[in-house]
Amino acid sequence: MSGVFTRDQLQRLGHDDAVIRREVRLGHLTRIRDGWFATPTAEQQVVEAVRRGGALSCASALKRAGFWVPPGYGGAHVRARRHLPGYCRFHGRARPVHDAVDPVGMALAYAAKCMADEDFLVVADSVLNKNRLTVDDLRCDLTGLIDAKTSRLLDKCDPRSQSGTETLARVRLRARGYRVRVQPRRPSGGHADLGVGRLIIECDSREHHEVDEIQYEKDRLQDRKSLLARRPTIRLTYAMVLHKWDDVLADIAEFVRADRHRDRRAC
Repeated sequence: MSGVFTRDQLQRLGHDDAVIRREVRLGHLTRIRDGWFATPTAEQQVVEAVRRGGALSCASALKRAGFWVPPGYGGAHVRARRHLPGYCRFHGRARPVHDAVDPVGMALAYAAKCMADEDFLVVADSVLNKNRLTVDDLRCDLTGLIDAKTSRLLDKCDPRSQSGTETLARVRLRARGYRVRVQPRRPSGGHADLGVGRLIIECDSREHHEVDEIQYEKDRLQDRKSLLARRPTIRLTYAMVLHKWDDVLADIAEFVRADRHRDRRAC
């Protein structure tokens, strides 16, 4: 819970108007604006969104829900019950605000207008994977909330993607014409993130993380076994995918060219 409630929500919890007035008087609740109240431990970003007359939405609501949101979408993303300057917008007429934080479907619909296409795909993949939805499930949830362009964009989603970096790599490689396999089988068992031809691609999902020694050892064993099966592995860090993609793409292109050349010579 965000710690922000409407009067109706408090009443459904058993707090009538007299109780609400007493809680405000005692400092257990703060009136944010007419009909909206916050507890002392309420999330400040949510409080500010409601104070501005709206709800926390778009990238902010999605990040708060634990979905993978690319960098560059800081600050509070707020939508109002009317399309107003300085607030998030989406396809069609603005919807009423009933909660302090928008549900996932509404937040994703606003994100479709706010985010670059590949960033939207990152978040949509994260929603699919975490909530165990199919693309058709998500499209159904977004009926009436998105335009035809966004609906077509959903065709590029893949619920098997397990991180934003994996989605970015897949989308960018396919945009360059590469045939990318998602979660391909490794020769030694288990699955890799992506595959292009014989090349196995693994993507780090976090900017900073501690090394798990057991997993580190397992990963290197898999790489060794894959190499013996003529399936070399490249491991991409978060920074490589987010900030050094041109270099990564050049290396992959060089490998694919050399690999095709070797295959022709072997014929």
